[in-house]
Amino acid sequence: MSSVTSAVTNRRRRLRELRRAAPFVLPFLLLFVCVYLIPTGYSLEQSFFAVKRSGLGLTGSRTVFAGFDNYVQVFHDTDFLDSLGRVAFIGVIQVPLMLAIALVLALMLDSAAARGGRLFRVAYFVPYGLPGVIAGLVWSFLYAPSLSPVTRLLDSAGIHASFVSDAALPFSIANILTWAWTGYNTILMYAALQAVPQETMEAAALDGCTGWKAALLVKVPQIRPALLMTLVFSIIGTFQLYNEPATMKSVAPNLSSTYTPIMATLRSVSSNNFNYAATQSVVLGALICVLSVAVFRASAKRTDS
Repeated sequence: MSSVTSAVTNRRRRLRELRRAAPFVLPFLLLFVCVYLIPTGYSLEQSFFAVKRSGLGLTGSRTVFAGFDNYVQVFHDTDFLDSLGRVAFIGVIQVPLMLAIALVLALMLDSAAARGGRLFRVAYFVPYGLPGVIAGLVWSFLYAPSLSPVTRLLDSAGIHASFVSDAALPFSIANILTWAWTGYNTILMYAALQAVPQETMEAAALDGCTGWKAALLVKVPQIRPALLMTLVFSIIGTFQLYNEPATMKSVAPNLSSTYTPIMATLRSVSSNNFNYAATQSVVLGALICVLSVAVFRASAKRTDS
């Protein structure tokens, strides 16, 4: 009888807690459903349809159920597949480098010997505060063969380099991303470092573990969740790449209109092929989810081992 009473009491307490939390949670849930779940579900539904035109296209069009035809077309679309390969290549180059730089900067800010920490935190964060289009325009000026002071300086030294050639474009874009996002990730890692217990660092110091040795062996393992979060965010952002290459088209005519998956999807939208664009969006979203889950699972296995 006492166990039944205890269960009823616990249930009532949970209901009271839910009622107290509801005013804070419901606005988020409402926005999440309206802004994310409903558009995602609608895109998924539209990906199974196609617009058919009979004859010469003069009699109007009709929307018919296409099954998986759009998905078959996506996986045979060389432009879309090439765009996925390009952003994957940029991510492999840029993400590890950016996170390594951000981690070093965060550890330096968190060092007891650091001076002017507030000034450097603001300085690191300034590039992230600039809109992506503005950053793209600034770097486009620095990359433009006829305008770039860097190119002129290299030419005067007898080095003829192009930052907008086909071979250089991935690295030029990766450089913009690293410049823009390193400070953001630095602040996230620095915030996580602030939560490392001081007692842990004091115990490490007593064992003779100080300086960079303590930073790498004690601090870095303590902020593993923050490192994982920045890695997942960076992967998602890389596959959603749009602003930088779209802005660079003004100085790089060789940059194709399907350079990234988002650009390829927008080309389908501009040609009024909305169902195919929805399919491309679903495939891209599914790929990002799979990669994110794979990173989390790999991290969990390493933690368990």
